Amino acid sequence: MARTAPKVERLADEGEAMTDALAAVLSVAEEKGTVTWSDVSDDITSGEWGRLIESGLLVDADGEGFVVDDPEGVHEALEEADAAPAEDDDDGSWSTWDKLAGLATLGLFAGYSLTSVRDAIGGVIDIALGPLAETVPFYVVILVLAVFTGSTSSILQDQLMDMSGMGDHQEKMQDLKERREAAKERGDDEALDRLEEEQMELMTDQMGMFKQQFRPMVWIMLINIPIFLWLYWMVFGAGMSLEAPVVTFPILGDVGSWQEGAAGPLQAWILWYFLCSLSFTQIIRKALNVETTPTGS
Repeated sequence: MARTAPKVERLADEGEAMTDALAAVLSVAEEKGTVTWSDVSDDITSGEWGRLIESGLLVDADGEGFVVDDPEGVHEALEEADAAPAEDDDDGSWSTWDKLAGLATLGLFAGYSLTSVRDAIGGVIDIALGPLAETVPFYVVILVLAVFTGSTSSILQDQLMDMSGMGDHQEKMQDLKERREAAKERGDDEALDRLEEEQMELMTDQMGMFKQQFRPMVWIMLINIPIFLWLYWMVFGAGMSLEAPVVTFPILGDVGSWQEGAAGPLQAWILWYFLCSLSFTQIIRKALNVETTPTGS
């Protein structure tokens, strides 16, 4: 049923008429062994008949009519479709909290260009992180914060993004592409018109997917930007004694200060943060089994 269920789900997405048509065809096929258009022409439309053939659920029986591919799987998928509760029309819209987080994030961006905002944010965050900076070396502070931001980013992505839904959407787009090519080869203009309408619906769904992808980014930046601004405030505005060699980078060797360019214009503290963040984020995602790529059902 692995391949059957997604096909039935796609038909169900097109409306109850398609699942009713599939049920009618399945009933005749189970009774007679095969089914022809004349057997069901009074119950379904020619468009629905053609769509069932396009879906691959109805296959040619060597010129003796058609048979339902994997009838048991179709039965189970139809029962699941009937039992499934009606889903809310989720177009990826943001909640009030998401919008407030977005506005707060935009405000935090001002800290990158306005010294007064950066100093204010740095001073507030220093209440919590200052004791850590006084206890351990600064490179350890950056390491700890990189692990923290990597963990929160991974968890937020896992909780706020529906990777399986995105995978299903990609499968539908690929299936639509294959059906369009098949319809063009046989010159079926009616099917092409129907597929054009289906493509427009999928494009609307895709816009909702894009909005959903940006949703966790807002919350991630709401956490990461203040921490990043605090690091900037520490390096350039807190008067710390950071002139001694801070860390030995592979290939680059010792860097004279955190403000010094370690890789072109990329300063040492930024390079160290990104190295720690990229490394530990991958480990955290593996440990927590966080999915960051679309997966199908």
